[in-house]
Amino acid sequence: MREFTTPLLVDPSGHRNATELLMQRFRTSPEHIAFEVRSADAAITDPWRQVTTRQFVDEVRALAKGFIAAGLRPGESLAIMSPTRYEWALADMAAWFAGAVVVPVYETSAAPQVTAILADADVRLAIAGTAGHALLLEQGFEQAGTPGLGVWTMDARPGADLAELVRLGAGIPDSAVEERRLLADLDSVATIVYTSGTTAAPKGALITHGNFVGQVLNVAAAYTGVVRESGNTIIFLPMAHVLARGLQLTCLANGMRIAHLSDPRDVVPALGALKPTFLVVVPRVLQKIQASAAAAAAKKNLGPVWASAQNTAVAWGRFAEARDADPATRPALGLRARHALFDRLFYARLRKLMGGRLDYLLSGAAALDAELSLFFRGLGLPVIEGYGLTETTAPLTGNMPGAIKAGTVGVPMPGTTVRLSDRGEVLARGVGVFAGYRRPADNADAFVDGFFRTGDLGELDELGRLTLKGRIKDVIVTAGGKTITPAIWEGYVEGDPLVAHAVMVGEGKPFLGGLVLLDPESVAAWAEREGIADLAGLRIPDDGGAVQIDDARLLTAIGKAVSAANAKIARSEQVRRFVLLLTDLSEANGIVTPTMKLKRGAFTDRVHHIVDNLYADPRSQA
Repeated sequence: MREFTTPLLVDPSGHRNATELLMQRFRTSPEHIAFEVRSADAAITDPWRQVTTRQFVDEVRALAKGFIAAGLRPGESLAIMSPTRYEWALADMAAWFAGAVVVPVYETSAAPQVTAILADADVRLAIAGTAGHALLLEQGFEQAGTPGLGVWTMDARPGADLAELVRLGAGIPDSAVEERRLLADLDSVATIVYTSGTTAAPKGALITHGNFVGQVLNVAAAYTGVVRESGNTIIFLPMAHVLARGLQLTCLANGMRIAHLSDPRDVVPALGALKPTFLVVVPRVLQKIQASAAAAAAKKNLGPVWASAQNTAVAWGRFAEARDADPATRPALGLRARHALFDRLFYARLRKLMGGRLDYLLSGAAALDAELSLFFRGLGLPVIEGYGLTETTAPLTGNMPGAIKAGTVGVPMPGTTVRLSDRGEVLARGVGVFAGYRRPADNADAFVDGFFRTGDLGELDELGRLTLKGRIKDVIVTAGGKTITPAIWEGYVEGDPLVAHAVMVGEGKPFLGGLVLLDPESVAAWAEREGIADLAGLRIPDDGGAVQIDDARLLTAIGKAVSAANAKIARSEQVRRFVLLLTDLSEANGIVTPTMKLKRGAFTDRVHHIVDNLYADPRSQA
C-alpha cells in the first residue's frame, strides 16, 4: 500500500483558537480537578495541592494581565525556559490569553542556542524557571541585541518573578484579556518550536492554533478509552517538547488530571502516590523497568524463573494480539496456567509498582522493540506505540486500543493522510501538519505535492499500519554497492539495557561495523550484580570525547546482543566488527538532542579515528 487516510472524526472549526479547549471545559466543569501540584520541597509521597479548572483559569487570566501590563503586544513572541512544572502550563496558556506566540526553549539549552532562538523568533519577553535560566535568557537578549521586555522567573525572585507580573497587571480589566484571547484564529501561529536537529541546525516550526485544536479533538475522539474524565497522568517529558504540550491540552480539554515532574528519577515513587491511568514514556524507560525486574529476581536467585516469566509474558502478548484480530482465539492451556502463576509471582507486583491503575502506556520518540511491547502487554500493561514529529504537532500515527500491533507505529491519526514516495519516504498531510518553517529557505525541500517530507522511511500494510525503516539520511552504501538501512540493526542492539545507543557504520567500506555506546548507569548495576568491582566505576571522559572499552566480559555480554541482532537480518546487513564506547551523553556535549536522540553526524565525526581503527583492527568482532 502506498497511501492511507483516516477520516476526520471532529471538525475543529467550531473553536476560535486553542484557548477554547480550556474555556469549553471551564464552562461545563469549573470545579473539576485539573492539576495536582507538588509543593516546593515536599516529598513525592506528601499530599499534592489540587487545582480546579476555575482556579487555573483565574491564575491564567491574572498572569495574562501581567504580560499585557509589561508591554507584550498581540502576535509578539514570549519564550519559556524551564523544567517541567505547573508554572510552565500556566505561562503557556497565559501567553495565548494575551495574544502572544509561545517559543519554548529546552531547559538544557546552551547559551549559543538560547541566543539564536531569541534572535530568530524575535522574542520580546521571557519566562525562566530558575535564576540560572534567567541569567541565560538575559545574556541571550544582550547577545542578540534585542533588549526585550524583561525576564521573569517562576521561582521567587523579588521584583522579577511571576508574582510580580500578577501585581503589575492587577489594574488590567478582564475585558482586555478576553479581547486579546479571541484575536487569534485557527490559522494564527500559536507557537514556534525549534526542532531538535539530529541531522541539521534547528529550524523554527510554525505550529498553528488549528494544528493543536485539530489534534486534541481528534486524538481524544479516537482514544475515548484512554482520554477520560476519571483518568489522570504524570507529565515528565520536557514541556518544550510539542508532545508534552499536546498531551497537556488533550487532558485539559477532557478533564484528565495532570501532575508534572521535573526529574524523571521521581517518576517511580510518584506512580505509587498519584496512581495514573495513562503514562507517556520513551522506550528506554520500559527497557529499564524490565531490566530492574530481572535484576530484582536475580538477587533472590530467581533468574531462571524470571526468564520463563518474561518469555510467558511475550507469548501472552502475542495471544492478545491474535485475540484482537479474532475474539474467538483462546490461549493454550499451558500458556494460561503459566501466565496465571507468573501473574501472582511477578506481573501483579509490577503493575502495583506502577501505581496499579494504568490502563495504557504510550511510547514515542524512538523505536520500540516489538518483543518489549509484547512483554508489557503480557504483564497487563498494553503499550500504544505512536510516531510523530514536531512538524506534525506530535502524533502522526498511532496504534489503537483493541488493535495494537507490536513493531508498527499504527495507523494515521484522524484527519491525516500518510503517503509513501517512490523511495519509501513517509509523507504526511493533515490537521496536525504545521504551516512551515520560520525561515523561507528551510521550506525549499520540506514539502512535495502538498505533503510534508518526514525524512523517515516506512512501509504500510493492508490495514494502513506504518512500520518505520529508518532515516533516509542515515542510509549506508557499502563499497560493494549494497544499500543498507541501519535503524533495524541498531534498534535490536539498543534493546539491551546496557546499550544507550548503537550506530552502524560502513559508508564506502567493505563491510559493516558497529559503534555501541554504553549506558554507564546500567553497566554499573550489571557489574555489581556480576560481582565485577573494577567495572562499577567506569569513568566518562570529561573532554567531550569517547573512550573505547575493551573489557572482555563486557564485550562478551554485548556480543550476545550483536549476534542476536545479526541473526534477525540478512547476511549482507550484518555487522562484522563492533567496538564499545563510553562518552558524555548529556546535551551539553553536543552529540544528543534535548530529547536524547543521538546526532549521528556529530558523533561519528568526533570518533572518526575510532571508526578508522575499526576497519584496521581485527579486535572486537561479532
